[in-house]
Amino acid sequence: MRRVLVLAHTGRPEAREVATAVIAGLTRHGIVVRLLVPEAKDLGLDLDSPTLELTDSESDAGRDCELTLVVGGDGSILRAVELTYESATPVLGVNLGHVGFLAEAEPEDVDATIEAIVEAKYTVEDRLTLDVQVTHDGEVVVSTFAVNEASVEKAARERMIEVVVEVDGRPLSRWGCDGVVCATPTGSTAYNFSAGGPIVWPEVEAMCVVPLSAHALFARPMVVGPDSVVAVEVLAGTQGSGVLWCDGRRTVDLPPGARIEVRRGRRPVRLARVHQAPFTDRLVAKFGLNVEGWRGEGARRRLRGTGGPTS
Repeated sequence: MRRVLVLAHTGRPEAREVATAVIAGLTRHGIVVRLLVPEAKDLGLDLDSPTLELTDSESDAGRDCELTLVVGGDGSILRAVELTYESATPVLGVNLGHVGFLAEAEPEDVDATIEAIVEAKYTVEDRLTLDVQVTHDGEVVVSTFAVNEASVEKAARERMIEVVVEVDGRPLSRWGCDGVVCATPTGSTAYNFSAGGPIVWPEVEAMCVVPLSAHALFARPMVVGPDSVVAVEVLAGTQGSGVLWCDGRRTVDLPPGARIEVRRGRRPVRLARVHQAPFTDRLVAKFGLNVEGWRGEGARRRLRGTGGPTS
């Protein structure tokens, strides 16, 4: 029995419409659709339908599912990753957000996406994640993970946070700053990008480290190796406290003296792909980049194929 978990941002009418179409298309081809009970109710579905599996357990939602199909923006996809992280269920997103770098399909691609799922014509990419551990006074406060980024930020708008950054067990620099962002290649187009960090191609395994408004001579974005361990210490004895944000969704308060260690995640996030467009093309499309006048080899090949000029 083939089974797909469907998650939707049911607070948006467009998401409800697309999710209903997706569910109908999958079940019509004999694929069982699993849904969280509240979302099934929001969608107005027949809760007794034999083609639906309902669950109240978010932590176990992805178990035995070949795929998780998400209808929403990047926030909805990050939520889906949280729910399916332990089950390692691949996630495929239908974008209803703005830029939507994590999403694979647009609403107008729904029929083609359903066809790709039915015929199992999709691939799965493993993307690097981050494991994040917070300690204070020698005690582990929390252990969590991040798909896009883990950011240590000041807790109060009017006061900077004082931190020391360490890489691979050696101190790098002390900053009075608004915070520090540690991002994956997947997250390099998100908060990292807005903070002035570099865009990293998804197949590159690395971690970006970007200080936020640091008052220091050396405060440039950095890229470290995938097996490096980055630590951010909130200096003891300072007045400013901080907060840890993981993917902009989970927070931990950071008192002075807290230590945050960020390293390669023990488990990758698995993203399903139905299109094989190069990442460069995705950048151009998502950011609306101007490539007018390009005369590269690809342009010449296309022109030859249409009988047009090649120079």
